[in-house]
Amino acid sequence: MKTEKASELVFLALGGVGEIGMNMALYGFGPARRRRWLMVDCGVGFGGQAEPGVDLVMADPAFIEAERENLLGIVLTHAHEDHYGGLVDLWPRLGVPVYATAFSAAMLEAKLDGEPGAPDIEIIEVDQGARFEIGPFDIEFVSMSHSIPEPNALVIRTPVGTVVHTGDWKIDLNPGLGLPIDLARLAEIGKEGVRALVCDSTNATRAGRSPSERDVAASLAEIIAKAPARVAVTTFASNAARLRAVIAAAQEADREVVVLGRAMKRVLDIAGELGYLDGLRPVLDEEAYGYLPRDKVVALLTGSQGERRAALARIAGDDHRLVALSPGDLVIFSSRTIPGNEKAVAEIANALAERGIDILTDRDGLVHVSGHPRRDELAELYGLLKPQMALPVHGEALHLAEHAKLARSLGVKEVVIPRNGLMVRLAPGPGEVVDEVHAGVLYKDGRLLVEPEQSGMEDRRRMSFAGVVVVSLALDAKGETVAAPTTTLIGLPTATAEGVLFSAIVQKAVVGAIESIPRPRRKDHALVAEAVRRSARSAVAERWGKKPICRVVVADV
Repeated sequence: MKTEKASELVFLALGGVGEIGMNMALYGFGPARRRRWLMVDCGVGFGGQAEPGVDLVMADPAFIEAERENLLGIVLTHAHEDHYGGLVDLWPRLGVPVYATAFSAAMLEAKLDGEPGAPDIEIIEVDQGARFEIGPFDIEFVSMSHSIPEPNALVIRTPVGTVVHTGDWKIDLNPGLGLPIDLARLAEIGKEGVRALVCDSTNATRAGRSPSERDVAASLAEIIAKAPARVAVTTFASNAARLRAVIAAAQEADREVVVLGRAMKRVLDIAGELGYLDGLRPVLDEEAYGYLPRDKVVALLTGSQGERRAALARIAGDDHRLVALSPGDLVIFSSRTIPGNEKAVAEIANALAERGIDILTDRDGLVHVSGHPRRDELAELYGLLKPQMALPVHGEALHLAEHAKLARSLGVKEVVIPRNGLMVRLAPGPGEVVDEVHAGVLYKDGRLLVEPEQSGMEDRRRMSFAGVVVVSLALDAKGETVAAPTTTLIGLPTATAEGVLFSAIVQKAVVGAIESIPRPRRKDHALVAEAVRRSARSAVAERWGKKPICRVVVADV
């Protein structure tokens, strides 16, 4: 009893708060010095302009890695990359069982199969609606609705109180595939008493409700039925309900479906194995495309975010070996453009338009809906659960702030806006920040997983902005150059506005810097290198207005 009285329930986000993606949450229970930990989700984000060359960004698990002996398990709410995509790289640092539904488990196994040297993760399948224990945590999976099969809220019961962790969700009683959100069970949990609600904030700035997947399915069926020529539909590969809707719409219109893109084929294979595509004819591989009449085919393909190597980008560039589109064909973007991808998507849309191909997006018709709750849906969930405390997560600062305002307006007395690295006590007692831990990021850069400080990212950014100058010198024992310095300019303009070559400007600056140093002092190679670096960089900056990275190599001869 003394141990239980001293025990606290805490929440700690290492990723996914104040940002979109990289979701990694921890729940700790026990005395401050002897907590047992449960991890919820282990996701990734994607490198952008601020991280040139980076493939993935994920939360740094250093805190929980140090507590590894007290980490009991990892529970996945669903199988979107921003919630499970970090497991391949991070699981070896954690080494505990992963609990997931059948669809999420199959997606993880497929991901592991496609990664050379992937770890052998222990995966424990859990049914939606199931209740199970992991150490002091009594966990229940409650079915939600989202843009992927089998999303779950986690009801986490402890001796000091119950937390509901929503994951990503919306209220959709007709999700098109799988179970709908279980509002009745959520109401029952609310009657039991909910200490804290840790809830998705992605659409907290938007009024009303998100439309249903059923509405999108009906709209797609109408569009495809009326199309006079080929139809190509691009969407998120993981949205199995949307894939099913397109296949069903095509078959109602007496069209065959050709699937392009490995990620989409993998999801369809998994959905088929789990019975989610029952009643539909098999889809065809891309080899069948050229044999089908223009009014008898629907291409279902990857590339909705402008990915350069995806099927849609290659088709837009007329560079696909088996699939082509012609003037009068229709491309439907059944997706939203993720912030940061606007330019890439626009380039593809423009390439299609230049070739006379028609384009339809969610600006033109109901061809996509969000998988996240708007304000009326949030209010309904709060009404069902009646939490004493609210913690907005899964969103940027504005989303969290608007969610917090809404929660307060609904009568929630305690609202804490967490931040990555802030440990929040949920119970017993008032909710408050009790500690702060390291909450950085890691970059997946090619085959390496590195901290930002070790990634060379600062130099990459500078090179992308102002290029690089490399100078090589050879000095003899008397401090004389044995040959003309060699200069290499990368990423700089060829010449100034007056036509003077930058290579000549750098060469002159290098020679001048060397000659300005007395011969006896030229034996100090570090001094020579620094003088040359400063002179070359300043000479470029004076004529260009930008300072490139400058590296100098001095060799003895």
